[in-house]
Amino acid sequence: MLHAVSSQPSSRNQSSSLRRALSVLQYVSDRANETRGVPLSRIAEDLKISKSSVLRLTTPLLDTNLLIRDRQTGWFRLGHGALRLGQAYLASLDLRTVAAEPLRRMQRALGETCHLVVYEPPDVVYVDKVENDHQVRMASRIGNRVPAYRTAVGKAILAWLPEEAVQEAIDRGLPPVTDRTLADAEALRADLQRIRRRGYAIDDRENEEEVRCVAAPIFDHSDEVIGALSVSSLASRMKPARVREVGPLVMRYGIEISRVFGSAKMPAEVPRD
Repeated sequence: MLHAVSSQPSSRNQSSSLRRALSVLQYVSDRANETRGVPLSRIAEDLKISKSSVLRLTTPLLDTNLLIRDRQTGWFRLGHGALRLGQAYLASLDLRTVAAEPLRRMQRALGETCHLVVYEPPDVVYVDKVENDHQVRMASRIGNRVPAYRTAVGKAILAWLPEEAVQEAIDRGLPPVTDRTLADAEALRADLQRIRRRGYAIDDRENEEEVRCVAAPIFDHSDEVIGALSVSSLASRMKPARVREVGPLVMRYGIEISRVFGSAKMPAEVPRD
C-alpha cells in the first residue's frame, strides 16, 4: 500500500532554510554602510547560493521589512523592520543585568573588589558590587553616591562627556577629601585628557586614603557613555605596575559590555594578550 507523501517541508529543511535566510540578512547587515545596497548577484556569489534561492530566502525578510529592495536597481538594504527589532532589543537592556556576568568574571580574573556605576550629575551611583575574597572590604555600598571628580569611575565617565557637562561638575565644587584629590579644575581637565588617550581612569588614593581604583567607561548604541566599571584595592596591593596591567583588562570588559548595547566605540587601543 502506497503512503501519501506530505507536501509540508520537514523540520530539518525548515531549520536549514531559516539559517540560510539569516545568513543573507547578516550579509546585508554587515554591509549596511553601502548605502546603495547589495546586488542579488553578489549575495549569491559570496554566499554560494543560487540567485533563485536568494530570492526565495529573502521573500519573508521583505514581507517583514527586515530587508527592502530598491525598485530601480533591485539591490537589497536593511529595512525599517530591522530598526524596530533593534530598538526593541535595546529597550529590553538593563545595564546592571547586562554587566552582571562580565563584572563577576572580571572579579574572578583580578581577585579584587569590582564596581558598576551610573552617572547622576554631579555624582556616580554604585549599582553593583562584587567583593574580593580578602578580609579587607571597600567602604562602597550599592546605592552610595560619590562626587564623580574624585573617583576612577566618575572620571572614566567625565572623560567622555561633553565639555558643558564637565564644566557643570567643576562648578559644583571640587573639595578635597584626601591630600591627593584633584581639587583644581585644570588638574582635573589634564587628567581627563590622559584618560581619553589611555582609555581608562585611575583614582590614586583621591577618594580614600589607602585605596587605588582603575575604571573604564561603558557606551551605548549611540556611543554615548552610560556608566563605568572599576577594580578597587588597597594601594599596598594595587601598586603602579599592577595598575598598568589591570587598566587594559578593565577596558576589555567595558568594551564587551558596550558591544552588547550596540556600541562600536574603542576608548583606546587595547593591547593584545
